[in-house]
Amino acid sequence: MPIAIVDYDPEWPRRYEAEAKRLRAKLGPVALRLEHVGSTAVPGLRAKDIVDIQLSVAALEPMQPYRAPLERLAYEYVVTEPEDHRFFRLERAGRRLFHLHVCQAEGEWERRHIVFRDHLRSHPEAAAAYERHKLELAPHFDIANDYAEAKDPFIRRLEREIGGSQMVE
Repeated sequence: MPIAIVDYDPEWPRRYEAEAKRLRAKLGPVALRLEHVGSTAVPGLRAKDIVDIQLSVAALEPMQPYRAPLERLAYEYVVTEPEDHRFFRLERAGRRLFHLHVCQAEGEWERRHIVFRDHLRSHPEAAAAYERHKLELAPHFDIANDYAEAKDPFIRRLEREIGGSQMVE
């Protein structure tokens, strides 16, 4: 089944807030920052109906300080490559609800995703171009990782255009 891109849902920010509250309660001081990232964090942007959350921690290793509490919340760890972040997902009743990206606080992964999100929020023409790109790609993919990889060149190009001290090449 091809990747499904749906119309923007104003519930996405509320879903993020409710889940972030649950995460903060379980993770305590391990969660240095939680951010709503990805397309569902950009008002008006069509996206997959899966809310992306970025969790910033002091260090990726050892994983136990965050992995155990996340697993108690029914998050499933998925082995990720490259090793610059850790990826978890949460499903209920066979429906994927959240993707959780764990990254090191003040690191490149954290910075890139926040800057990209903020750029799309403040530049409607960039958000529209990204949406068009996603809509062109989605029908050709039924595996989310392959779809994400196909979007990567567009994202990297936009990151270079954003440039300046906000981005790390």
